[in-house]
Amino acid sequence: MAEGNEGRRSRRRGQGELEAQVLSALGTATGPATAAWVQERLGGDLAYTTVVTILTRLHTKQAVTRTRRGRSYVWSPVADEAGLAALRMRRVLDNEANRDAVLASFVSSLSADDERLMRELLREASDEAERGEDGRGRGR
Repeated sequence: MAEGNEGRRSRRRGQGELEAQVLSALGTATGPATAAWVQERLGGDLAYTTVVTILTRLHTKQAVTRTRRGRSYVWSPVADEAGLAALRMRRVLDNEANRDAVLASFVSSLSADDERLMRELLREASDEAERGEDGRGRGR
């Protein structure tokens, strides 16, 4: 960071934190939002180009969509902060050769409460799959 910026900000935000803030701002929009709108919601201490860079990274990660409007884009969230974390976890898992070992290690490190929640979520997902996405059940 340049010396002139040190007094303006006490610490530098990480990419993950910026992404979370941008997603949070987009989540409050009533429809697709411009980068300038997001910048304004974040308090204006970020450069417009930084906001566009973060939005573009989120687009690459499939966490936001963009639609051309005039010479620029408007952006919409596909995932909230939890969804973005899930995308990151999935990407890590997809890049590992031994998925079984990674999942086994992850599950064995869960707290009792998290393990209980995971079992509950898996049971719900299984029930939904058996009923079909629309909840009416489909013959297979």
